[in-house]
Amino acid sequence: MKLRCIIVDDSFMQRTTMARLVDNHPNLAMVAEYSNAIEAKNGLKNNEIDLIFLDVEMPIINGFDLLESLDNPPQVILITGNPDYALKAFDYNVTDYLYKPISLARFDASVKRAVAKYEQINKLDEEEEYIFVKSNLRQRKVVLNDINWVEALGDYIKLVTIEGNVVILSTMKSFEQKLPKDKFLRIHKSYIVNLEKVEKYNSKTVEVAGKQVPLSRHKKTELAEALYNV
Repeated sequence: MKLRCIIVDDSFMQRTTMARLVDNHPNLAMVAEYSNAIEAKNGLKNNEIDLIFLDVEMPIINGFDLLESLDNPPQVILITGNPDYALKAFDYNVTDYLYKPISLARFDASVKRAVAKYEQINKLDEEEEYIFVKSNLRQRKVVLNDINWVEALGDYIKLVTIEGNVVILSTMKSFEQKLPKDKFLRIHKSYIVNLEKVEKYNSKTVEVAGKQVPLSRHKKTELAEALYNV
């Protein structure tokens, strides 16, 4: 298994050094080298990349600026000679942080971490059902089992998840069709619940993840049957 990677660094010497390390590693496949963030961003639009070796200190647009401009960045290993960036680096959820000059042993350890993270992410993707929704002009991945309930908000709907709320432009009817019927049930004109998250219910309300949501009277029997089959 090889991670498809790019190198982004304004130093020709550093790119050459990194390219040699990448080419000699059995788990890496070089796709491209870029001397600045603008070229790299354009390249990412046309190539599927698993890992970026990214220099922090570049003119005009630095490494952190590039990361902020990407909607769904791949894994990143930051490279710099300045240890002051270490704390900031992990605010961007980078995989690792390498100091110049880079030793072979430290490079190998960093790649090993990236490979392990890649395998973990892809294993989770295989096991968990998910959908993509458009929120704040971005496509966002939502794991179905993370949804507690769905709530109508006029022309919008709110997904109440374990990670927080996600508001999207959609009708309840349209979104209901995207959900597996054996795991989700519309219990009210304004509410769809994750059956696995239901803790208890009565004739008027359903308790989901510690919160109460309304239950339509004519949905009580359907809810009881659905919960029996979960």
